[in-house]
Order: sequence, then C-alpha cells, then structure tokens
Amino acid sequence: YRRRVHGKKRSQITELAKIIEQEANSYSDPITEFVTALFTDFDFEAAQAKLADCQSVLDNDFFLVSCRDEFLENAKLMIFENYCRIHSVIDIGMVAEKLAMDRERAEIWIVNLIRQALFSARIDSQANQVIMDSQASSVYQSVKEKTKNLSARTVMLTEALAQKQYSVKK
Repeated sequence: YRRRVHGKKRSQITELAKIIEQEANSYSDPITEFVTALFTDFDFEAAQAKLADCQSVLDNDFFLVSCRDEFLENAKLMIFENYCRIHSVIDIGMVAEKLAMDRERAEIWIVNLIRQALFSARIDSQANQVIMDSQASSVYQSVKEKTKNLSARTVMLTEALAQKQYSVKK
C-alpha cells in the first residue's frame, strides 16, 4: 500500500514540476524554484540552497508556518529519493552534508526510511555507504503507470479544445 501511495505522489509531483516549469516566466518563489531544481534540473546543490530559502519563506508566511517542519522533512526525503534514483552507492557522510545533518543522525534517518519500506537498500557501516537494491520494474508495470490517467487527460484535453473552439466562434 505504501509503495502505491508513494508512486501516486511521485506522479503528482512530476505533473506539478511540469506546470511550474511552464509558468516560471510569470511566477517564481523559493518553493517553486526548489521543485524546479530538484525535479526538472536534477540539480541537488541548487535544491539544497533553495531549501534554506524555503525555510525562510515558510517561517514568515502566516498560513504556511504550521507546515514548515513537515515540508522540510518531506523536501529532504525527496532530495534523498531523487539522489538514490540516480546513484546505486551513496556515501552517508555526503548525505549528511547535503541534508544539513551530522553523520550519525543521517545514518539513523536513512535506517528509519529503510525500516518504513520507503527504500530498498542496505547500509554498509564499515564503508559508511548506503547500497541501493535494484528497483527494475517490469515492462508491463511501466506501461500501466504511464497510461493510467491517459483517458482522463484525453477527456480534459478534448473539453479544453472544444471550449477554445466555441470561444473563437463567438
């Protein structure tokens, strides 16, 4: 169950990143810049820098201040998750540095992620590394995920085109 929810959120975040990229010329703030750096540019350094800016924005926003800790924790999780998708062996010291944690705290944080089944990995304490397990999915699963919302998107696109055509006729 947890993996399905996690996968659904990932596709939603990917859609969000596409929208933010399209609207970047008309609106930008540290939070949208963080999303762009992490999910469009895959620039972990910029994402980490923007995370500090996001913290300042959240601290000063009356409506978002209550979500600050949850946002920062999930942002660190997203940075780590994206990094893990690219690398198969990760140095715990580097993770600690990137996520502004000490090495011991970072190792505990990673162990908890593995225990919660958010990641399939093992820790080599002697080498001070996280070794990611292979997460190759079947072709069937990939096709299923890519086409899941295809009919809903097609209906929305058809309605938008019909509405635009109707407004042009007027």
